[in-house]
Amino acid sequence: MSEECKAETALDILVGKWKPVILFHIFHKGTLRFSELQRLIPEISKKMLTTQLRELEYHDIIHRKVYAQVPPKVEYSITEYGKSIAPLMNSMHEWGLAHVKHLQEIYGEEALEKRSK
Repeated sequence: MSEECKAETALDILVGKWKPVILFHIFHKGTLRFSELQRLIPEISKKMLTTQLRELEYHDIIHRKVYAQVPPKVEYSITEYGKSIAPLMNSMHEWGLAHVKHLQEIYGEEALEKRSK
């Protein structure tokens, strides 16, 4: 049996513009309602937020709890299995901070701001 790189599998689950942001908020704030996630990430559309949450739910990273009430109430939280990616998310966050600092040292604050626009 040959060894294969499974980094692609992890990246397929976690990479995207919104999944890391969604996970960041749920990890740091705990259980969140859909509307709370919308407020925390105002740039994301309802459709995209729903799609990203469903994909994370499919992979058992987050749990979706629906309350049978009017108006509907839905909450999202990290599953026990999903907690296993906390070290990875923390490492990516720390590396991201270090990378921004590195770029600031190379290009300066103004050049970095222009590039991100």
